Amino acid sequence: MTASTQLSYRVRPARPEAHLFDVELEIAAGAGPTLILSMPAWIPGSYMIRDFARNLSGLVAEGPEGSVAVTKLDKQTWRLDDIDGPIQVRYQVYAWELTVRSAHLDTTHGYFNGPSLFLRVAGLDASPCRVDLLPPDGAAYADWRVATSMRRADSPPWGFGGYLADDYADLIDHPVEMGRFDLLEFQVRGVPHWMAVTGRHHADLPRLAADLPPICEQHAALFGELPVDRYLFLTTVVGDGYGGLEHRFSSSLICSRGELPEPVAEADSGKPSAGYRRLLGLCSHEYFHLWHVKRIRPAVFADNGLEREVHTRTLWAFEGITSYYDDLALVRSGRLDVHGYLEMLAETVTRVMRNPGRLRQSVAESSFDAWTKFYKQDENAPNAIVSYYGKGALVALALDLTIRRDTAGARSLDDVMRALWQRHGGTGVGVAERGIEALAAEITGLDLSDFFHRALDGTDDFDLTDLFSTAGIEMRLRPTSGPKDVGGVSDAFEPVRPVADIGVRLQPGNAEAQVAVVLDQRPAQRAGLSAGDVLVAIDGLRTDAGSADDMLRRARIGEPLQVHAFRRDELMRFRIVPEPAPADTCEFRLIADASAETLARRAAWLGTVG
Repeated sequence: MTASTQLSYRVRPARPEAHLFDVELEIAAGAGPTLILSMPAWIPGSYMIRDFARNLSGLVAEGPEGSVAVTKLDKQTWRLDDIDGPIQVRYQVYAWELTVRSAHLDTTHGYFNGPSLFLRVAGLDASPCRVDLLPPDGAAYADWRVATSMRRADSPPWGFGGYLADDYADLIDHPVEMGRFDLLEFQVRGVPHWMAVTGRHHADLPRLAADLPPICEQHAALFGELPVDRYLFLTTVVGDGYGGLEHRFSSSLICSRGELPEPVAEADSGKPSAGYRRLLGLCSHEYFHLWHVKRIRPAVFADNGLEREVHTRTLWAFEGITSYYDDLALVRSGRLDVHGYLEMLAETVTRVMRNPGRLRQSVAESSFDAWTKFYKQDENAPNAIVSYYGKGALVALALDLTIRRDTAGARSLDDVMRALWQRHGGTGVGVAERGIEALAAEITGLDLSDFFHRALDGTDDFDLTDLFSTAGIEMRLRPTSGPKDVGGVSDAFEPVRPVADIGVRLQPGNAEAQVAVVLDQRPAQRAGLSAGDVLVAIDGLRTDAGSADDMLRRARIGEPLQVHAFRRDELMRFRIVPEPAPADTCEFRLIADASAETLARRAAWLGTVG
């Protein structure tokens, strides 16, 4: 411990095969005689109580005179009594959750987020911290490196050793990857950026290094500055997975191996595959959070801690607006053409429209209830909730196009975001619960009260067709033609044909045709079919996961189906009458004879910023 730090942590992957990190915390003299230690219950950016303390074991403390009494006060809090001088606290953390939110350790790599490893010392939140990262023992780990955005103290670049944090909030905001990884480097506005890629892959990393800077530059141009001196993408590659979490100087990503750019196929087409497009969108999303969430923050998050839920109605804005700009930056940076961007928009509209829960829960309620509903979804979630990501992105889109239309192009959502940054980005002043709505009205000079009332607090579908027409784009909703149909872009719309539907979704990846979701007010629900039922026969013919969707899709509207299914170990029979499928699949086409004014409005919306 140095004279400038009161808290020093040592982290060692002590037993990778057992998934155990050893952690030591040294607290300088003068902090006692009683100390309160606690572990966060949740991690910023992911709104669910995760109880990180459940993975902590073996906590002991020692002072100059020997053992220090430790009393556990609740699930995540400990009291240390009769302290005289500096003390050392030692404990172990079990790390076997491969997500961007927690910690994972095995013989191939180690990863952790600060809230899952570092105890907080009450009253010392503002104290500078030192972290010493130690390698695991053994020759098998001799080539392990370290990737983190934490400031180096005396460690070599990408090496084990000492790192520094300004305070506890800074300490827990730099995830750490240790192991073997590929490293790519690029610059944005002269600022070094890196991506560390962990996991087996055969990706075209130079292409990724070429595609990321223009996307990042679009976000920097939107806000007018890049408020970091370094930035790191930590990317874990798995067989099937997707997710991201933002930090002030970095982001953690998990992606499927197939989403990385392929050296041959991708280069031949020059057009990003759907998977690679998804990965670029994820990188774009987390990078946008560098400004919007990590520095522009809801006031309630700035004023409360990590011990319990903190509710806000504004996640529609902080995640939804981000979800709007993540894909928009892909077309603005030239990574996508207009058709590619509209395909991604069609997927978003379709996802929102296919869940009846959008008619029951407003997007503001979805934000507030994220802790208990969005992050704890069950088989009834599609009937009960709406995503503040998906619908929030559509609200942001509608707000942007409304502002552009009603100000004749003089203002846009871009102007609102710049004003947010100027007033809240570097000031430390959080955004009030209705602060974004008030600021949008102020910056645009428009009365947006009715728009926000309908979009945020209402549950009716709002019509986007007129707004898209102002940009020379025609939109329509039609019935789905199959389980993988998510809409898209057409040169000309095909006639809409009625399609039979009973309102079920099957569990993906199962050999059996197990029902995952029964949609509200649809034929299967009325007949009594339930989530968890396993379909075994339809109209007397055996079925399984490979054939059930096809058999149901071939059904005729109004002609009853005899469906046999097991519920638990009981065979049950259902008479289900298919009905016309709802118009829930979005499709776009560019209007061929759009006026020059309309085309100019589209260009201003989708064109490069800066």
